[in-house]
Amino acid sequence: MSEKKQQVSRRQFLNYTLTGVGGFMAAGMLVPMLRMAVDPVLKDTGAGDFANVSLAIEDITTEPQRIDWKINQVDGWYESEVNKSAWVFKDENDEIQAFSPVCKHLGCVVSWEGSEQHPNEFFCPCHDGRYYKDGTNVPGTPPLAPLDVYEQEVRDGMLFLGDARPKGEA
Repeated sequence: MSEKKQQVSRRQFLNYTLTGVGGFMAAGMLVPMLRMAVDPVLKDTGAGDFANVSLAIEDITTEPQRIDWKINQVDGWYESEVNKSAWVFKDENDEIQAFSPVCKHLGCVVSWEGSEQHPNEFFCPCHDGRYYKDGTNVPGTPPLAPLDVYEQEVRDGMLFLGDARPKGEA
């Protein structure tokens, strides 16, 4: 082994020092930007949460009734209160049905018995879209899919609704 130490020149020392300082400065600028991009993705979402719609089970009839409620929604760092609606009734099997009022044609709002020519149907006034009471679209009308169905739960005699899903998935 040689006892000879390798000397670092002044130029090499400055080069190493400036490279190290530049690397720390670059990391100091990139880490906050990376965290800002990744942090919302890693946060837990409120998806799948059920909201109390303030409707008792004994108040639900066979006639569809529109209910409105509000939920808190968080998009990234922005928090807002969102209004939601549903048509709720009991079907002939005494099961609770909760349909989204959003038409599958162009997103207008459907109403129960909204047309005198078509009683006992959901009606969309935008383009004469119609749905049967079970939420399926009437053939030959503009909507090409049935109304979305809300996930539901019953707790302590109250109705809780979750997210709206296409009828086949609910």
